[in-house]
Amino acid sequence: MAAIFWLSLFLVVYTYLGYPLCLALLARFRSHPVAKGAYQPTVSVVFAACNEEGNIVRRLENLLAQEYPKEKLEVIVVSDGSKDRTAELARGFAGRGVTVVELTERSGKAVALNAGVARARGEVLLFCDARQSFDPEVVRELGANFADPRVGCVSGELLLLKKGSSGIQVEMGAYWSYEKWIRKRESDTGSVIGATGAIFAVRRSLFRDLPHGTLLDDVFTPMSVVLQGYRVVFEPAARARDQVSQEISQEWVRKVRTLAGNWQLIGFIPGLLSPGENPCFWRFLSHKVLRLVVPVALILLLASGAHLPGFFYQVATWLQLGFYLLAALGGAWPATRSNRIVNLCYFFLVMNLVAVAGFWRWARGQSASVWKPAYVKPGE
Repeated sequence: MAAIFWLSLFLVVYTYLGYPLCLALLARFRSHPVAKGAYQPTVSVVFAACNEEGNIVRRLENLLAQEYPKEKLEVIVVSDGSKDRTAELARGFAGRGVTVVELTERSGKAVALNAGVARARGEVLLFCDARQSFDPEVVRELGANFADPRVGCVSGELLLLKKGSSGIQVEMGAYWSYEKWIRKRESDTGSVIGATGAIFAVRRSLFRDLPHGTLLDDVFTPMSVVLQGYRVVFEPAARARDQVSQEISQEWVRKVRTLAGNWQLIGFIPGLLSPGENPCFWRFLSHKVLRLVVPVALILLLASGAHLPGFFYQVATWLQLGFYLLAALGGAWPATRSNRIVNLCYFFLVMNLVAVAGFWRWARGQSASVWKPAYVKPGE
C-alpha cells in the first residue's frame, strides 16, 4: 500500500512540477537555438469556417494586412457547410489573393483542412481559426524559423485577452502562462509537443492528411513532423489574440475535446509510445500521457493514504480532503472562487474531471466529424 501511495504522489508531482524542472535544467545546460534568417517562403494561410459571417470579413482583412510580400501570400478559406453568408463574404476578397473552397455539407475540420491544403501552393502552410486576430508581423516571424533546415513546424503564441476578472479567466490566464513556459523550454531544448491551433505553420512537404474525425490537428500535424525527423519550435514573437473563456462550461468543452484527442492521437499514431520511433518519447509521455492518468493517481493517493498507519499518512489524507473540500466549496458557491486558493483547487479538480470525461468521450468513439467553436463568438 505504501508503494502505491508514493508512486501516485511521484506521478502527480513529476507531471506538474518535476517535468518543468527537468526542462528548465536542460534549457540551461543543453539548449538548441534555431538558426533563424531573413527567409521569406511562399505561404498559404488555411482555415476552416462554419457559419462565421460575423467574423470572416474582419479576419480576412487582418490576414491581408500582414507585413509580408503580397505575391508570396495566399489565403484559403474552407466553408464547412456554412448556412449563412460566410462563403459569399469571403468570395468578395477573391481579387486580393483569397480562395474560397465551399463544402456543401458539414464534413468536419479535418476534412475541411485537407481540402484547403489540396488547393494550397505555398511552401509553408499556416493554420489558424476564423475567430482570432494576428499581429502584423506573424507570417514574417514564423517564416524566419524555416531558414533552419531542421525546423519542420513552428507554433506561434496565443495571447488571451481578458474582458473581466472572473475566476475562470484568472486561472485560465495562469494555466496558459504555465503551458507557454513549458512550450518555450521544450522548444529551446528540442521540440514542442504539439502546437497552438490558432497559429502554427508547417512545411508543405511534411504535411500529412488528417484522418477523418481528428480532434487535435494541432498535435497530430506537429507530431507527424517529429516522426519525420524534424523539429517543432515555438516562436513567441508571432502572436495571435483571442478572448479568454468567460464560463467554466466553455472551457470544459474545449478541454474535454483536447484530452479525448490525446487518446485518439495515440490510436492514430501508436509509434508515439515507442522510444525507438518517437524522438520525443520522454516529452510526449511527460507532457501528454501522464496528464491523462493523473486522475487515477489522485484517487489511489487518497485511498492508499487513508489505509496506511502513521501520522504522516494521516496528515497527507487530511490535506487532500481539505483540498477537495475547497474545490467543492468553489463549485457549490461560485462567489467563493474570488479567493485565489479556492479557485485554484476548483480549477485543478475540474481539469482532472475533464480528463476523465475526455477518456469517456474517446472510449465512446465520439470524434470531431461535426465541430463547434469552443468559445462563444463575440457579440453572442
